[in-house]
Amino acid sequence: MKVARFHAPGDIRLEEVPEPVARPGEVKIRVRNCSTCGTDVKIYRFGHHHIRPPRVMGHEIAGEIVEVGEGVTGWSPGDRVQVIAAIPCGECEECRRGHLTVCPDQESMGYHYDGGFAQHMVVPAKVLAVDGLNRIPDGVGFAEASLAEPLACVLNGQELARVGEGDDVVVVGSGPIGCLHVRLARSRGAARVFLADLNAERLALAADLVRPDAAICSGETDLVDEVLKLTGGRGADVVITAAASGAAQQQALQMAARQGRISFFGGLPKDDPIIACDSNLVHYRELTIVGANGSSPAHNARALRLIAEGAVPVTDLITHRLGLDEVMDAIDVVARGAAIKVTIEP
Repeated sequence: MKVARFHAPGDIRLEEVPEPVARPGEVKIRVRNCSTCGTDVKIYRFGHHHIRPPRVMGHEIAGEIVEVGEGVTGWSPGDRVQVIAAIPCGECEECRRGHLTVCPDQESMGYHYDGGFAQHMVVPAKVLAVDGLNRIPDGVGFAEASLAEPLACVLNGQELARVGEGDDVVVVGSGPIGCLHVRLARSRGAARVFLADLNAERLALAADLVRPDAAICSGETDLVDEVLKLTGGRGADVVITAAASGAAQQQALQMAARQGRISFFGGLPKDDPIIACDSNLVHYRELTIVGANGSSPAHNARALRLIAEGAVPVTDLITHRLGLDEVMDAIDVVARGAAIKVTIEP
């Protein structure tokens, strides 16, 4: 079968390898869609400390079961499934407390295990053990189902930030994650959602699809001033920094309303993770700052339901559909910010 494997930074190869076989506790799927994200670009450029090459990349996975390993019940060949990316151990103290997103022993598809940039792949027994294999609802395509994984991460972030009825929400970053944040915030009852980005072209592309109440190019105007104007000087109830930007995190403190919630959704570069925090703003305005780290298996299941119900439309966010032979083109398009969502169809 054909796969795209990471060998070293700058070195992803299309290769022919033997098809895997489902061992006890595993299932084998025919990958129908594996969507790409900014993390794939980072892996291509810099590698990742959890990846021991060669490794088949891809972690936003949907496909069809073709083989069921010994001891697996409830699943059959032909079942359409979506696979979680982040795999909690299910046994540690954090998992026992229900904190699956911050499991210290978490593993990931495409990092510790071969991922979805392949014609076939095996779903590890650890995924099935934590209910991480989800049945795709009728009426949801494989491409749309592959977006359940990033939507699950967005859902985790908005639950932590308590996005809800009547909120004014600012989303900083107009990539696919920012677009999903806009749509999910609307489905959760936000009154107004503002979308901001430094890149005017990418912002225009995203705004044309998700129709925020205002699109703010922070490369051309002062983001904090603009948000304060839009909110009558009050500020936003929720600010979500869906970009790897320390400057955006600092601005979030300045444009949050009293008792506002701030989600540091996008992580910062590991060599530059420190920001200046005006703690008096946090103190006197009673601000809440929350992190967001991936998603749990339950978030993936709920994300699929939101897609199936039409609460969070995703089909139009898929702007590019490419074959496995074009995986490097996909990574390039994502790196240039020239797409919203790019999916690979092996």
